Amino acid sequence: MTVRLRPHHLLCMLTFIGKGYTAAFTENYRLIAKRLSAGEDILIVEGPDDICAPMLGETDHHCLCDSVTERDLKSSEAVEALLGMPAGPGVSIHPDADFLARMRKAFRAGFLRDGCARCEWSPLCTGIAASGFEDVLVVSPGG
Repeated sequence: MTVRLRPHHLLCMLTFIGKGYTAAFTENYRLIAKRLSAGEDILIVEGPDDICAPMLGETDHHCLCDSVTERDLKSSEAVEALLGMPAGPGVSIHPDADFLARMRKAFRAGFLRDGCARCEWSPLCTGIAASGFEDVLVVSPGG
Protein backbone atom coordinates (compact mmCIF):
# COMPACT_ATOMS: atom_id res chain seq x y z
CA MET A 1 0.00 0.00 0.00
CA THR A 2 0.92 3.65 -0.33
CA VAL A 3 0.24 6.57 1.99
CA ARG A 4 -1.22 9.56 0.18
CA LEU A 5 0.20 12.86 1.54
CA ARG A 6 -0.15 16.47 0.50
CA PRO A 7 3.21 18.29 0.36
CA HIS A 8 3.03 20.11 3.70
CA HIS A 9 2.36 16.82 5.48
CA LEU A 10 5.90 15.80 4.49
CA LEU A 11 6.92 18.36 7.10
CA CYS A 12 4.23 17.55 9.65
CA MET A 13 5.17 13.88 9.71
CA LEU A 14 8.67 14.80 10.87
CA THR A 15 7.40 16.05 14.23
CA PHE A 16 4.19 14.11 14.85
CA ILE A 17 4.13 12.96 18.47
CA GLY A 18 0.47 11.97 18.76
CA LYS A 19 -1.25 15.33 19.10
CA GLY A 20 -3.90 16.56 16.69
CA TYR A 21 -7.14 18.39 16.04
CA THR A 22 -9.51 15.66 17.27
CA ALA A 23 -9.34 12.15 18.72
CA ALA A 24 -10.31 10.67 15.33
CA PHE A 25 -7.68 12.75 13.53
CA THR A 26 -4.98 11.71 16.01
CA GLU A 27 -5.85 8.01 15.89
CA ASN A 28 -5.84 8.07 12.08
CA TYR A 29 -2.47 9.86 12.06
CA ARG A 30 -1.04 7.29 14.51
CA LEU A 31 -2.03 4.53 12.07
CA ILE A 32 -0.41 6.40 9.19
CA ALA A 33 2.76 6.92 11.26
CA LYS A 34 2.92 3.13 11.82
CA ARG A 35 2.51 2.51 8.09
CA LEU A 36 5.28 4.98 7.22
CA SER A 37 7.53 3.53 9.91
CA ALA A 38 6.94 0.08 8.42
CA GLY A 39 8.33 1.30 5.10
CA GLU A 40 5.25 2.18 3.03
CA ASP A 41 5.90 4.61 0.22
CA ILE A 42 4.38 8.08 0.00
CA LEU A 43 2.43 9.34 -3.01
CA ILE A 44 2.25 13.13 -3.10
CA VAL A 45 -1.28 14.33 -3.86
CA GLU A 46 -2.99 17.65 -4.41
CA GLY A 47 -5.53 18.62 -1.78
CA PRO A 48 -6.85 16.50 1.08
CA ASP A 49 -4.92 13.30 1.76
CA ASP A 50 -4.98 10.30 4.08
CA ILE A 51 -4.13 12.49 7.09
CA CYS A 52 -6.99 14.89 6.30
CA ALA A 53 -9.57 12.10 5.95
CA PRO A 54 -11.13 12.37 9.44
CA MET A 55 -11.56 16.14 9.05
CA LEU A 56 -13.42 16.04 5.75
CA GLY A 57 -16.81 15.24 7.28
CA GLU A 58 -16.67 18.26 9.60
CA THR A 59 -17.99 21.69 8.76
CA ASP A 60 -15.42 24.44 8.40
CA HIS A 61 -12.46 22.08 8.07
CA HIS A 62 -9.40 23.87 6.77
CA CYS A 63 -8.18 21.20 4.34
CA LEU A 64 -9.48 23.09 1.31
CA CYS A 65 -8.49 26.62 2.38
CA ASP A 66 -6.25 28.73 0.19
CA SER A 67 -3.79 29.08 3.07
CA VAL A 68 -3.32 25.31 3.20
CA THR A 69 -2.87 25.14 -0.57
CA GLU A 70 -0.20 27.86 -0.25
CA ARG A 71 1.43 25.85 2.56
CA ASP A 72 1.56 22.86 0.20
CA LEU A 73 3.21 24.91 -2.55
CA LYS A 74 5.86 26.37 -0.25
CA SER A 75 6.55 22.96 1.30
CA SER A 76 6.86 21.31 -2.09
CA GLU A 77 9.31 23.97 -3.27
CA ALA A 78 11.45 23.64 -0.13
CA VAL A 79 11.54 19.82 -0.30
CA GLU A 80 12.42 19.96 -4.00
CA ALA A 81 15.29 22.39 -3.29
CA LEU A 82 16.60 20.21 -0.46
CA LEU A 83 16.37 16.85 -2.22
CA GLY A 84 17.02 18.00 -5.79
CA MET A 85 13.97 16.12 -7.02
CA PRO A 86 10.30 16.88 -7.66
CA ALA A 87 8.01 16.78 -4.62
CA GLY A 88 4.67 17.69 -6.18
CA PRO A 89 1.51 15.74 -6.95
CA GLY A 90 2.13 12.35 -8.56
CA VAL A 91 5.63 11.91 -7.11
CA SER A 92 6.42 8.81 -5.04
CA ILE A 93 8.85 9.02 -2.14
CA HIS A 94 10.32 6.22 -0.08
CA PRO A 95 10.69 7.54 3.50
CA ASP A 96 13.80 5.58 4.41
CA ALA A 97 16.32 6.48 7.12
CA ASP A 98 18.33 8.77 4.81
CA PHE A 99 15.22 10.67 3.69
CA LEU A 100 14.00 11.20 7.25
CA ALA A 101 17.46 12.22 8.49
CA ARG A 102 17.95 14.77 5.68
CA MET A 103 14.46 16.19 6.14
CA ARG A 104 14.78 16.46 9.92
CA LYS A 105 18.21 18.06 9.75
CA ALA A 106 16.92 20.70 7.32
CA PHE A 107 13.70 21.20 9.31
CA ARG A 108 15.64 21.71 12.55
CA ALA A 109 17.89 24.24 10.78
CA GLY A 110 14.81 26.14 9.60
CA PHE A 111 15.35 25.41 5.91
CA LEU A 112 11.98 23.70 5.32
CA ARG A 113 9.87 26.02 7.47
CA ASP A 114 8.36 28.33 4.80
CA GLY A 115 5.44 25.91 4.56
CA CYS A 116 4.85 26.26 8.30
CA ALA A 117 4.00 29.97 8.18
CA ARG A 118 0.83 30.77 10.15
CA CYS A 119 0.38 27.14 11.21
CA GLU A 120 -0.98 26.82 14.74
CA TRP A 121 1.23 23.76 15.33
CA SER A 122 4.49 25.52 14.41
CA PRO A 123 5.58 26.29 18.00
CA LEU A 124 5.05 22.65 19.01
CA CYS A 125 7.00 21.42 15.98
CA THR A 126 9.82 23.87 16.69
CA GLY A 127 10.11 22.48 20.21
CA ILE A 128 10.12 18.90 18.97
CA ALA A 129 12.88 19.70 16.48
CA ALA A 130 14.88 21.48 19.19
CA SER A 131 14.61 18.37 21.39
CA GLY A 132 16.21 16.25 18.66
CA PHE A 133 12.83 14.86 17.54
CA GLU A 134 12.26 12.95 20.76
CA ASP A 135 9.12 10.81 20.86
CA VAL A 136 8.22 11.25 17.18
CA LEU A 137 6.02 8.50 15.79
CA VAL A 138 7.31 8.39 12.20
CA VAL A 139 10.65 6.63 12.46
CA SER A 140 12.94 4.86 10.03
CA PRO A 141 11.56 1.52 8.90
CA GLY A 142 12.50 -1.01 11.52
CA GLY A 143 13.57 1.83 13.87
